[in-house]
Amino acid sequence: MRILVCIKRVPQAGGKLTLTEDKLAIDTKFLGFTIGPHEECAVEEAVRLIEKFGGSATVLTLGHADSVEQLQFAMSLGVADAILLDNNGAEWGPISTAGAIAMVVEEMRSNGDAPDLILFGNEAPDSGDFQVGIRVANALDLPLVTGVKGIEVLDGELVARRESGSTVELTKVSLPAVLTVKEGLNLPRYPSLPGRLKAKSKPIKKESPKEKGDPTKMVQLRLPVEDRTGGVLLGEGPDSVGKIVEVLKELGVVAR
Repeated sequence: MRILVCIKRVPQAGGKLTLTEDKLAIDTKFLGFTIGPHEECAVEEAVRLIEKFGGSATVLTLGHADSVEQLQFAMSLGVADAILLDNNGAEWGPISTAGAIAMVVEEMRSNGDAPDLILFGNEAPDSGDFQVGIRVANALDLPLVTGVKGIEVLDGELVARRESGSTVELTKVSLPAVLTVKEGLNLPRYPSLPGRLKAKSKPIKKESPKEKGDPTKMVQLRLPVEDRTGGVLLGEGPDSVGKIVEVLKELGVVAR
């Protein structure tokens, strides 16, 4: 089985966000970077499937040259190869991103090593477009299942499980196929020290993708307004007990 996992370099959660002067991008100078939880599950699932059925997995990302760090993270978990589509960190929309990924898969097809399964995170935590995996499946004319939280491979076919509230939906698709997966699909492993060292020594295939015409464009970014509420110091130690009880009574937490 050949598996292609597509990931995206995104800012770590909890970092202080600031914008560039033109308000068209996030200033990344003081941010740490990672991949999203959905994509961590996609990488983990690829490794598990290869461990079970044999074959190889390749991880791919489009973005800045610094995305090598995220590719090495995926390889430290057991992914064999990595591809970096280096666009010099330009902000590409989902149409251009999907177009570049589809072109890579077409090249794989022409070389006789097309993936049997292409995995995406359900959505990126920074942009939340919910589009790239869908557009890639459409461009390649492949079956697609989104929001996947369970995967089984039986006799060359794949059964994907989706959840919606209390409802469970099972979808059977033939391979090759595209899946967008959600956090909770599995419990991602931690990379071992030998795995990290081995990943740093592995070569990464680098390509310069061509941007496809995209009718969407960034107009302006705005940071959310911070809603800060003031606090009141009620005292310290035993002296504060009476005041705390009064506040709890006012809130209706305890009876008067």
